Amino acid sequence: MAGVRAILFDFNGTISDDEPLLCSIYRSMFAEHGRPLTEAEYYATLAGNAEEVIIGGWLGVEGDELARLVRERVERYRALTADGATVPARAREAVRYAAARVPVGVVSSARRTEIEPVLAATGLAEAVGFVVSADDADVPKPAPDLYLEALRRLGDGRRPNEVVAIEDTDAGVASAVAAGLRCVGLVGTLPPERLAAADELADRLDVALVRRLLE
Repeated sequence: MAGVRAILFDFNGTISDDEPLLCSIYRSMFAEHGRPLTEAEYYATLAGNAEEVIIGGWLGVEGDELARLVRERVERYRALTADGATVPARAREAVRYAAARVPVGVVSSARRTEIEPVLAATGLAEAVGFVVSADDADVPKPAPDLYLEALRRLGDGRRPNEVVAIEDTDAGVASAVAAGLRCVGLVGTLPPERLAAADELADRLDVALVRRLLE
């Protein structure tokens, strides 16, 4: 991808190898509320969506009850990820390698209170120039709003096609593409056919991938 002037990373399932953990949290919560969720159902229909979509859609709740359950899910996640162990060494190296060469941001439908403690625990907070989270846009992925906000923060006249997003779900890929960015789909959370709208696919996030994108 010639001419790359910035890289934007998704968080859950991309920087943080945490989709199995998220699946486990949702399964526990939903079972407690009498609506069990299987692992297959999570990955087939829910992975990559915003909290309100996942929880509200599966449990049929809204308003104050939905807000309470979103807070509960976030707190369960924070309690299990505070040490940064969900971010593998190869991902940490990849983000640092990118940040030494181009501006880097995190763009995620997760809450800032989930993302920032993990970045701090892994030493990546200083490498990441900014975080665009669910707190920064009214409409989550797959809408383009989060990536459009990231483009605004990048500034410096960067055109969308000079920016690469790295995503692991179809909702994330759709969001990046709708904003006009180029996109790499990471295979693993979902099978390759679910990421077909990406410009290219990769097996994992590591320095080799970032190096190739910046060549």
